[in-house]
Amino acid sequence: MAKQGQDSFLEAFASTKLGRNDVLAEIEGSVRWYRFEKLLQRLRPDGAGRPPYDPLLMFRALLLQQWYSLSDAELEESLNDRVSFRRFLGLGLEDDAPDHTTLCRFRNRLIEAGLTEKLFAEFDKQMEERGLILKKGTMLDATLVAAATARPPLGAAPDEATNPDARFAVRDGKAGSSYGYKVHVGVDCGSRLIRTAKLTPGNVNDTVVADDLVRYDEAAVYAEKAYAKAARRAMLRAHGIKDRIMHKSWRGGPALSIWQKRHNSLIAPVRAEVETVFTVFAVIKRRMRYTRVRYRGTVKNAAHLLILAIAYNMRTAARRAQ
Repeated sequence: MAKQGQDSFLEAFASTKLGRNDVLAEIEGSVRWYRFEKLLQRLRPDGAGRPPYDPLLMFRALLLQQWYSLSDAELEESLNDRVSFRRFLGLGLEDDAPDHTTLCRFRNRLIEAGLTEKLFAEFDKQMEERGLILKKGTMLDATLVAAATARPPLGAAPDEATNPDARFAVRDGKAGSSYGYKVHVGVDCGSRLIRTAKLTPGNVNDTVVADDLVRYDEAAVYAEKAYAKAARRAMLRAHGIKDRIMHKSWRGGPALSIWQKRHNSLIAPVRAEVETVFTVFAVIKRRMRYTRVRYRGTVKNAAHLLILAIAYNMRTAARRAQ
């Protein structure tokens, strides 16, 4: 393997505009990479053998994969073809780039080491230190993503072999069903930065993991009627967090009181902020093409969701800092 970062004869005479990518340059300059490097050091193997790729280089490669919606094979091809990608990783024009099997093995080691949550928390801390997280409110919402393989017939037993955790989900008031997983997020109101992200089987109700999405440092929590729960409202009050969850009338129960209707009417204009979660979902589903999970089982897909969220936050934060 060629020495990483060593200038070649060609690079000595190449234009500085060669491989220029303004988006990657913005991200490069706005992230404190050395703090990720410290977390990733445990993935640096000891002993003899072929010199491994630097863990930070490999982590950056996984971020590129999210930003440009690439498979492992497509990422390998792009690393060998796009100068901007090589520059972002610190590879010279004559350096060997990691192949798809190396990328896959690194991702598996990252997951096995339980580092994805720590990496996500590290960038959350960086965003907070830079004053990008406003904390005026957390918006809760969820969206469905398809399983990695074809769905079985509706009503059939879950396919434990190919999709051990994927489940059918039916939306209230909507025809049809989805088969796969559900992404639950807590988004910072105003900045559109993801502060929490959880993955569950598709049939898990939105409200089940809602409390895990609250950071307890926000001024308020905004959510639609599906998240209405007396215990949750009491928990928010106990932590001094404003309850901005819509009220709903329960089936067979009394109609909404005048006060509850007033509560909903006051929240409704502010709930326009909650709709920005749909903008977040639009970015990760359309631009980053996260319409279906890549792997089988919750563990790998939950880790991938956090890597995707880091990539989304890095790009969003870089643009907000301009």
